[in-house]
Amino acid sequence: MNYFTIALQIIVSFSILNVWLIQYNKPTQWRGGNAKTIVEEFKVYGLSVWMCYVIGALKVGLAIALLASIWYPEVQQIAALGLAALLLGSIVMHLKIKDPLKKSFPALLFFVMCLVIAYPL
Repeated sequence: MNYFTIALQIIVSFSILNVWLIQYNKPTQWRGGNAKTIVEEFKVYGLSVWMCYVIGALKVGLAIALLASIWYPEVQQIAALGLAALLLGSIVMHLKIKDPLKKSFPALLFFVMCLVIAYPL
């Protein structure tokens, strides 16, 4: 495993964990619509609160798996592709509510990083 891929795994994992475990109740410039929290953001997208918790659990679990894949490479591709799929969903939701493209940028950046992790050069 090369150091570039490991760096991407750490960046993506800690960023996802930060959003879902530390920043979830804090307003950021990246939230959809005018939402101040993750739950409000899901409501803006027209999604239910339980969907927020399901997506959150999946993202946190996959971020932990992506970190673990530094030592257990057999889970690297599935964790990266799982996160990529969820991040693609985030991008679609931003587009659905006609957010400025700037708000989709973090999801797009991490989506690309996950693809590079899943299919290293």
